[in-house]
Amino acid sequence: MKKYENYVSNLNILQKAKEENLENEFIISGIIDKFSIQFELGWKTLKELLKYEGKVEAQSGSPRSIIKAAYTIYDFMDEEIWLEMLRARNDMSHIYDGEAAKRLVGEILEKYIPEFQKMKIKLKEHYGEILEVEKSNDIRSNL
Repeated sequence: MKKYENYVSNLNILQKAKEENLENEFIISGIIDKFSIQFELGWKTLKELLKYEGKVEAQSGSPRSIIKAAYTIYDFMDEEIWLEMLRARNDMSHIYDGEAAKRLVGEILEKYIPEFQKMKIKLKEHYGEILEVEKSNDIRSNL
C-alpha cells in the first residue's frame, strides 16, 4: 500500500529528529513540518485501511472522523494522543513564538513519534501480507 509505504518512509526521517540541534530554529521548523506531513500520512493511511475493512466512515474527509473510527477498530490507537496531534497540527499556523515551537517539538519527540512508531508496527503485524500484496500490485501496475 503506497500510503503506508510513504508513512514509513517519512517516519524513518522524522525519528532522526532527536539527533539534530534542537536549538536551531531552522531545525525546529523542519521537525514541525515533518510532523505535519507524518500526521497527514497517518490519518490518510488509516482512511485507506478503513476502506479496505469496508467501513462507511472511510467516506469522510475529516481527519477527526477517521481517527475516531479507527480508534473503534484498532485497539493499539491512543485516541487522545491522535486528537491532540490533530489539534497541534491545526494550531501550527498560529505558532509565532520560538518557545511554543520548542514545546511542540518536545511533544513531537516524546509523545507523537512513539505513537507513529507504534502504529507502524501494529499495522504491519495486522496487515503484513496485505501491505506487501498491495506493494506488489503497485509495482506490477507501474510496469
